[in-house]
Amino acid sequence: MLQGLWYLAARAGARYLYLRKRGISRINARLNAAMETAVLTTQRKFLFLQGPHGPFFRQLGAKIAATGAEVSRIGFNRGDAAFWMRNAGFKPFSGTPEEWPAFLERYLTREGITDIVLYGDSRPVHKAARAIAKAHGITAHCFEEGYLRPYWATYERGGTNGNSALMDLSMDDIRRAVEAHPVELTEVPVLWGTSWHHAFYGFLYHLLLSFPQKRFRNYRPHREVSVLTELGYYLNKLAYMPLHGLQRRIRTRRLLRSGAIYHLVLLQLSHDASLRSHSDFNSVEEFIGRVITEFAAGAQAHHKLVFKAHPFEDGREPLPAIVRKVARNAGISARVLYIPGGKLGPLLDSANSTVTVNSTAAQQALWRNLPVYALGRSVFAKPELVSGKTLAEFFAEPDAPDAESYKYYRKFLLETSQIGGGYYTQRGRAELLRRLVDLMLSKDDPYLSKLEGGQPDAATLKLVAAADSGKT
Repeated sequence: MLQGLWYLAARAGARYLYLRKRGISRINARLNAAMETAVLTTQRKFLFLQGPHGPFFRQLGAKIAATGAEVSRIGFNRGDAAFWMRNAGFKPFSGTPEEWPAFLERYLTREGITDIVLYGDSRPVHKAARAIAKAHGITAHCFEEGYLRPYWATYERGGTNGNSALMDLSMDDIRRAVEAHPVELTEVPVLWGTSWHHAFYGFLYHLLLSFPQKRFRNYRPHREVSVLTELGYYLNKLAYMPLHGLQRRIRTRRLLRSGAIYHLVLLQLSHDASLRSHSDFNSVEEFIGRVITEFAAGAQAHHKLVFKAHPFEDGREPLPAIVRKVARNAGISARVLYIPGGKLGPLLDSANSTVTVNSTAAQQALWRNLPVYALGRSVFAKPELVSGKTLAEFFAEPDAPDAESYKYYRKFLLETSQIGGGYYTQRGRAELLRRLVDLMLSKDDPYLSKLEGGQPDAATLKLVAAADSGKT
């Protein structure tokens, strides 16, 4: 009996020592992993430049700082300062645009910056920053509105739109990458807000800019109008939203009930960087003139041309009057219609084709297998997806995209650069933030990782094809 008790006690003691040793080993492993992660993140120093209007960059910066990385921001105006974290590495730039590149070079060297974060890569200050970052081997994290709107935001490295790595990828590259690791995307995303959220933050930002700015005495907007004029445009946008909404509904219903065959033109903003930097057009008016001229020459006499305004069109150009004037000069006034901004889906559902400079809204047309003609440089302008005819020939006989190729293209984007969420609502920002931090800390570029056969980040697998409900 005594021997049996000694045996059980010995076994229990041995078991205790084994479990204790195993537990300590696990704790040590976890501590080592945590230390490795801490070393990885504390070596990273993120510099934020200009972001979307509102608190998105402040919240993203706080999330990055929570990982142990250092975070700072260079601000160019009172709006940048107001939407950043209080007493958290904010550095005002009070110099002239000509002094900016040298200032940034000194700052990067002095602070040992490893990462730059920016929104809108074609702004003058961001163009210089991207070039300097590339020369110094610094990662440039670039944000933009979603290529697959309205459910996603875009995150890329090095550049977006015409500067995106997508520009150099063929459909064969994309197809091989998707087929290497097929992913089922089944969950439908949620709409993250409406245009008034964007307009509100834009108004608030420019309201802050309208006050005296001694700290930013040399600040010049990246657009060609004054701050007060820009503020007036946002007030105009907010004030006329109800009227434009009523006009849109009336004109859209009248068009759809008429049974007309029509070609839909997606207008972009006159100050849109994609139009200015990635096309040969100097203005939206030039684009309108080109489209109407080619339509008059190529389209069948019973077809109509419908110009759809951008949802954020704010009246800085008299687009309805321009459309009427050019159509009248071409002798086709009765065949041309202008519709204010808003939801695009109902118009696309019944359109014969779509024409754009390089608007990402064209992807909604491609998703519907609708013929698309792009007059500018864009991430979706692949030979398999957009027409290669002249515009007049396209109006005469639109050629549809290859539906299978677009499925591959869309899946590639959803598994790499398109992040579910939005910049302008709390819910949309929360959805973005829970996905972005790990993506930004990863040493691998999302596109390169996918092309080299890596599995997409687990968080991105929640991103899916747009809903079939026609909410777009």
